[in-house]
Amino acid sequence: MTEKDTIEKESLAPESNGLTKAQLESQKQVGASYWSLVKHQFKKNKLAIISLYIVAILVLMALSADFLASSKPLYAVYKGETYFPVIKDYLNNLGISKWDPELININWKSLDNENKLESVLWTPVPYGSTEVDLANSLSPPQGDHYLGTDGIGRDLLAGLIHGSRVSLSVGFIAAGIALVIGILLGSMAGYFGGKVDIVIMRFVEIMVTFPTFFLIITIVAIYGSSILYIMAAIGFTSWTSDAKLIRGEVLKVRNMEYITAANSIGLPHRQIIFRHVIPNAIAPVLVSGAFAIASAILVEASLSFLGFGVSATTVTWGSLLNEARGASSAWWLAIFPGFMIFIAVVTYNLIGEGLRDALDPRLRD
Repeated sequence: MTEKDTIEKESLAPESNGLTKAQLESQKQVGASYWSLVKHQFKKNKLAIISLYIVAILVLMALSADFLASSKPLYAVYKGETYFPVIKDYLNNLGISKWDPELININWKSLDNENKLESVLWTPVPYGSTEVDLANSLSPPQGDHYLGTDGIGRDLLAGLIHGSRVSLSVGFIAAGIALVIGILLGSMAGYFGGKVDIVIMRFVEIMVTFPTFFLIITIVAIYGSSILYIMAAIGFTSWTSDAKLIRGEVLKVRNMEYITAANSIGLPHRQIIFRHVIPNAIAPVLVSGAFAIASAILVEASLSFLGFGVSATTVTWGSLLNEARGASSAWWLAIFPGFMIFIAVVTYNLIGEGLRDALDPRLRD
């Protein structure tokens, strides 16, 4: 066969099949799973992908906060002995390994200033979130206080790093509580219908009529400003939209043929709901979950800003922002915590919008 014949054969092959290149690509995607198509569509949203990376950085910062900002060194050699104080603190808090009595209250910075440490490696921010330095109160960004200090001399950057733990954990856990409650009640209302639907949806309407923010303040005022109570209060008061959303999805799914077949062979309702109904109706609720995380972070920051948040000894982004009210000239106390709250809320909202677009079949190629 000559080269000319080969070229002619290759050029005629698509015509003999009656398929164009675009149709062949589309045919390849037919066998692809639903979630792979969603992933492919989500990747097209550049802002959502960038937001996902920013969230990953924030989560990594929260997990490694003690290795980024601490009043103790990462590594030190003292009297010929090698110590890893940050890691030792982790183990001590977990009860795995205890500090020697003479080293419990040791001031590593004083030892370093007196040149008693043979070798030392400090964290990038050599201050703890609760370390007080009254000599440098309300200090602007300078020296090793990279973002300045607050009214009692606490390093602002260390507070932002450690405060990310509280803010992000409140967002994830509170949104998780709301999703679980909303999914369970909404699924039951949509699947069983009738009196069950009426009772649950009337309860949802009662919850919607309450002013959520003031209800959270009331719960915190009664039970205290523990971080657990705040997460529970936000979660138990923000599930109504999730319940209404999944109820609508379940109403569509329950009339599908595979649900009818599952009922006809006598499968228990619990198995049908958790194995067949919820997995096929939960996709839009994931979008709501991303927005719920952003909302929970904002609510926690608002509570801390108003003084109803966590205890005064716990540093959060909202409590740092609250410090700016009493020091109008300290611009850094308003700008940097506000910027962190802004970044966290916007990134989760952009991820939610990216998921919404990816799950919408009308926007899919």
